[in-house]
This record gives sequence, C-alpha cells and structure tokens, in this order.
Amino acid sequence: MTHVETRHAIHPDHARGMDTAQLRQHFLVEGLFVAGQIRLTYTHYDRFVVGGAVPDGAPLTLDAIDETRTPSFLDRREMGIVNIGGPGRVEAAGQGWDMANGDVLYLGMGAGAVTFSGGGRFYITSAPAHRALPHRLITVDQAKKVEMGATETSNKRVIKQFIHPLVMESCQLVLGYTSLQEGSVWNTIPAHVHDRRMEAYLYHGMAPESRVLHLMGEPQETRHLFVANEQAVLSPTWSIHSGAGIGEYTFIWAMAGDNVDYTDMDFIQPEDLR
Repeated sequence: MTHVETRHAIHPDHARGMDTAQLRQHFLVEGLFVAGQIRLTYTHYDRFVVGGAVPDGAPLTLDAIDETRTPSFLDRREMGIVNIGGPGRVEAAGQGWDMANGDVLYLGMGAGAVTFSGGGRFYITSAPAHRALPHRLITVDQAKKVEMGATETSNKRVIKQFIHPLVMESCQLVLGYTSLQEGSVWNTIPAHVHDRRMEAYLYHGMAPESRVLHLMGEPQETRHLFVANEQAVLSPTWSIHSGAGIGEYTFIWAMAGDNVDYTDMDFIQPEDLR
C-alpha cells in the first residue's frame, strides 16, 4: 500500500501569521513509518519527496504514483534511502542491496520500481534529476565524517556525509546525518539559511517521551515546532533550521536545489535572531 500527501509551498509572509496548529500542518510530517505501508509526502519545495517504507514481513514496491504522472516514480528522479531499522534489502534495476542500520542507498534516474523487504525501516528522499548516475550503496564506514562543535557550547556533534560531492556524484540530492555527542543538545548552531536549496530533517533515535525543539522561520521572525521521534520537518529556502533536544537524537538532513555545495550557507549569529 502506498499513501501520498501533497504539501504546497508557503510564502514567509503567510507563515508569519500561522498559529501552532497551522505551522505543524504545513511544516511537520508525522506518521511516515507505518507497518506494511509506503507513505510519501510530495512537496512543492523543489519537488522534493520524503517518505517511509516499513515492509513488516512482506515486500513493498514503489512504482508509479499519480503525483508525478510518469510511468515509474524514478523515471525523472533520483532517490536516497536511509535504513533506520534492522537489516533490510532494497531491489531496483535488476540489482539488490542488503542494508544495515545507518547505511544509505543512492538510486539514479531510471532505476524503475523499488522493492523494500526485510526488517528495515527505510527513510526515502527524492528529487528531480536531469541524467542517470550509477546506483550506489554507501555503508556507514564509507561515509565522510566531520566533527563539529564543542562541549562548552553544548553542540558537539559528528556529521556523516553520504550523498555528497566528497563521497559520490548526484544530480541535486545531498544527504547525510548528524548525531549529537553525550551532553550536547544543540544542532546546527549558528543557524543558517540557503536560498539556493530547500532542506528536510528527519529526527530519529529518540526515546518516546523525548522531543526536539526545532527552530524555523525567517531569522527575525522565528517560530518553533516540538518534534517527536521519526517525525520530519520541511524547511523552505527562507527558513532557519536548528534545534535542541531532550536526550539522545540523530537527524537526517537532505537537500535539493541549484547546487550541491554543502558549505553554501548564509549564517545567522544568535545575537541576530529574533
């Protein structure tokens, strides 16, 4: 079973007047991981798609959806898949890849139907592509690791880059994830925006009672969302994306837009936030 929800792009002037329920309706993605289902959110931010697939004992196949009006979902798209569950398997284009927890699979344009099986919980990201590039499995050990932050500022973290120019080539999809070190709570400090690219965060690895306070909005018109485990946040190009969590958490970041330069950020220092 495949379920698709559409989210339209929101202008910052519109976002300023939203109450809590409206902010959550437009920017928070809940219920992505449902046993026996593929659930997708098709956004009008760079036509980016986020989703989840949970096979639950029977294979699940993603092929055509009405929202793209193409014979197969990946006819004009590329895809990044992160396994946040147990050992699983993904099959596409006549090939198969066994994925451990934390592994990332890149599927290039034209890969055809994608089948998920095993004990995985698969986080799906996808963006339009202009050419076919090789499919590739990137294991945790193959990711580029970057350590940032400090204990003194409560933002010591390890960034693992997977679909990234320093690791492999993609059309516009950039993906990796960040884990906070013990005693640190803040991610992505100082905050930033990048008008050239949208971004989506998936928070996971959290205790059921934990929450992340995710900051969003224009730098001088900040808003917040309280985010639970395995929930995603859509971040428009005009919005900051930062947060602090209660307890341990990891967030998967995925971007699409005009460039694949991970360092292309316009930083906003804490004293300039409102």
